[in-house]
Amino acid sequence: MSLNKPFLVDVIGFNPVERSMLSSIFALAARRDPGFVQYDPAAGASADMYLVDADSPDSLAEFHALSKRADLRAVLVGTVQAKPGTIVLARPLQWARLLQALEDTAADLEPDLMLGDSLESSAPNGSLPFSRSRPGGGARSDAGAPVSSESARKRALGDTVLVVDDNATVRLFMKAKLAPFGFEVDYAETGEEAVALTGSHEYTCVFLDVVLPGIDGYQVCKLIKSNKEAIKKTAVVMLTSRNSPFDKLRGSLAGCDEYLTKPLDEDRLLEVIAKFLPSSRKREHKQRKG
Repeated sequence: MSLNKPFLVDVIGFNPVERSMLSSIFALAARRDPGFVQYDPAAGASADMYLVDADSPDSLAEFHALSKRADLRAVLVGTVQAKPGTIVLARPLQWARLLQALEDTAADLEPDLMLGDSLESSAPNGSLPFSRSRPGGGARSDAGAPVSSESARKRALGDTVLVVDDNATVRLFMKAKLAPFGFEVDYAETGEEAVALTGSHEYTCVFLDVVLPGIDGYQVCKLIKSNKEAIKKTAVVMLTSRNSPFDKLRGSLAGCDEYLTKPLDEDRLLEVIAKFLPSSRKREHKQRKG
């Protein structure tokens, strides 16, 4: 299997809430290297691996019936005894662990993927790291650097993110978390820099600290949201250690779309990233119109 071809994952079972969560996870997983997409029987290809609700007897029986015909690779979710080499994840589903489990299963299918060569271990909360960055992707170290053809393509697709924080550790953390998904990432250390960048670039999402040199994050958010186009296309996520109800209210009044507090919960961060992917925003808009 080529590194450029995503692995097809057949999902068996799961309740509607988990199915919705899995849709968001696959929206992100498709962007990784290796990529993972949910198997569609209508596409004609066969599944490469299976994600099975092991707490459902019917789902488990369906998988066992399939596995009698061939040695199938799977990730099981629930409480079950599995044969050696099969990954079993406990509920509730956790984004980072599931992504890692898919990559570990892919490594068994395709050993030359060399998974683990560039594992990031900078997460301060001890969460599982991500593997490998997408070739040609990764974060931009300088918002003023020359834009490559790949960068221009991603920007045209609305795949650019701005991280605004004067703390270098936070910027590096966000770089590690965003890079595997192939986003173009710009950085700003002050509120004034952030306003200038949002005035000249279109961003899918702005991760914005509250306490900044110069104007604060609340003012930056108001300025970004004063642009009618930005209201439709740019999500602003407050990323701050201020977690009082008053601070969250100020963020809401400033127009922010989400409010995340430090130290960051990795599952929550991934959920927010998936929520504001261009494809997710278009789907949500269609649902509202419908």
